[in-house]
Amino acid sequence: MRRGVWIVVVIAVAVAIWVANRHHGPSARSGGAAKVNSPAPDFSLKALDGSPLKLADYRGQVVLLDFWATWCVPCKAEIPHFIEFQDKYRAQGFQVVGISMDDDANAVRKFYQDFKMNYPVVVGTPELADAYGGVLGLPVTFLIARDGRVAAKYVGEADMAAVEQQITGLLATSN
Repeated sequence: MRRGVWIVVVIAVAVAIWVANRHHGPSARSGGAAKVNSPAPDFSLKALDGSPLKLADYRGQVVLLDFWATWCVPCKAEIPHFIEFQDKYRAQGFQVVGISMDDDANAVRKFYQDFKMNYPVVVGTPELADAYGGVLGLPVTFLIARDGRVAAKYVGEADMAAVEQQITGLLATSN
């Protein structure tokens, strides 16, 4: 009887470890999550227009990486500011990249057109969210410096004056 109990316990522990490792993915296990002052995890996805979008292509620019969704009320409040920042600072080497966490790319395309978004948007993946530390709520915004390091992380609706101040500070520094 005791031997049978031990076998069940060992199997249960093995299954629990396997499930935990599978759920968190390699980036979470290896500590690869994006933290301030660490390199931003690179990714390559297709933008809504079908063109390839790689974070590495924006090296040398200041990037605002916005995890959002069409149903997210605070996300909708932030997007007009990001459109304004894109217009205002593009010539200085600034780029907004939107990462929609929606499941339906068609809903994202409609939203993109309705909001007249002026920056590239991709539909994110769970692996990408994990690489950035797990996106458990939206919005989550990262500012990435010209050298590819995470300069700031904002969870929830951000104070746009603070974000803009951080952007101008990053734009003032050269790589």
